[in-house]
Amino acid sequence: MGESNSSYLEVERKFDVLDSTVSPSFDGLSAVSRVERSPAQHLDAVYYDTPNRDLAAHRITLRRRTGGPDAGWHLKLPAGPDARKEVRAPLGSAVEDPVPDSLRDVVLAIVRDRPLAPVARISTERTVDMLYGPDGAALAEFCDDQVTARAEDDGPVQQWREWELELADGGDRDLLGRLANRLLDAGAVPAGHGSKLARVLGTTGAEAPEPPDDPIHRAVAELVDELLVWDRAVRADVYDSVHQMRVTTRKIRSLLQSSEGAFGLTDDAWILDELRQLAAVLGVARDAEVLAEKYEKALDELPAELVRGPVRERLVGGAKKRYAAGHRRSVIAMRSARYFRLLDALEALVAAIPPPVPAGDEEAAEATIDSAYRRVRKAAKAAKAIKSEESETERDEALHRIRKRAKRLRYTASATGAAKVADRAKSIQTLLGDHQDSVVSRAHLSKEALAAHAAGEDTFTYGVLYQLEDELARRAEADLGAALKKLAKAVRKYT
Repeated sequence: MGESNSSYLEVERKFDVLDSTVSPSFDGLSAVSRVERSPAQHLDAVYYDTPNRDLAAHRITLRRRTGGPDAGWHLKLPAGPDARKEVRAPLGSAVEDPVPDSLRDVVLAIVRDRPLAPVARISTERTVDMLYGPDGAALAEFCDDQVTARAEDDGPVQQWREWELELADGGDRDLLGRLANRLLDAGAVPAGHGSKLARVLGTTGAEAPEPPDDPIHRAVAELVDELLVWDRAVRADVYDSVHQMRVTTRKIRSLLQSSEGAFGLTDDAWILDELRQLAAVLGVARDAEVLAEKYEKALDELPAELVRGPVRERLVGGAKKRYAAGHRRSVIAMRSARYFRLLDALEALVAAIPPPVPAGDEEAAEATIDSAYRRVRKAAKAAKAIKSEESETERDEALHRIRKRAKRLRYTASATGAAKVADRAKSIQTLLGDHQDSVVSRAHLSKEALAAHAAGEDTFTYGVLYQLEDELARRAEADLGAALKKLAKAVRKYT
């Protein structure tokens, strides 16, 4: 991967103007004390995309720019209203160096193993006015651009003038609005395109497909989009991103399972298995992350005299090392052709929308929720039938089964608008999630205590932590009955 990336949050607005439009004045604005013009810049940029314009479809641009103070490779990603995250990599030594692997990896879930090639060339003659406040700090940058562009498919040469207004790092968003008013007063209008590339290629970024009428299909389509966003976060090792990507993967799988063939999974059931295995790969890092946080919090809350030996290093430090190894394994899996084919299949699944459900027809949603609830009730009945003197492992597995079925019910209820059912199912999922975390933690504590004992270390603290985990599990079991009754009541009211 080798290249060194840097990232910035770019907050800007673009405006269309006529060649004859006079540049705006910022006089009279109390926030602006002076305006300083920089020497004119000549910027040349080559934009890259896949043959199917996958980056453009996600409002992402990738370019190799020469000229100006920020020459280099620029990858721009949506980051909310008026904002984009820009990731930069330095230029290579060759005249036309290939797309840096470090930038390609950021959007690998979108481009996958498809080639990236030039799609447009844009030259800009730029005049820059830097606006400063009374304290001398930079406030914003006003750019007056004369643009000459051409698509790589031998399209016509296009020329136009546009203005850009970009806040300085950490700038005031309210100020952006006041400055923009000066541009509008001068005769500018908000740009009809999100980027120069969008104008060259004839796209506005607004041609989003209509969402499916069926709530389950709509939820799956939204989750597939979320999966691509969390994919980028995992690659950057953003906090909690592994957890969120794993949850999104499980939600998709759960909704596909509950759809009872509505997605045509008869011949493509392997998607369910691939989603399960992806969640399992992510789970290695996630489970370690949970244990690291759990032990760190528990040890911080214990009186100092109860923390004996190198228990923090063994439990917290060891879990963090396992997280790092699990994260590396996850990213390796996310660079594989197998993962790309799963993403291809999910997108094809979403695109193959069946006929819409007739307006007002709620029977399908009710049937789906009812069948999912019956599975929860069956699992709860099976767990209750296990006697206390029987295998503790068997009971733990039975309670975990309730949790998994409650989770599926929650996702289905959320997708179909049954908010109260989803909320009650989430309560059970959380309750038994704490129980399952306790099961995993106690097994881990026993293993680590044996290793500590063999190393001649004091194992007292391991016993204290084990007892705390055991008490947590018992409280979860004690509260389960009431939670199940509340769920039953919510389901009856809905159906």
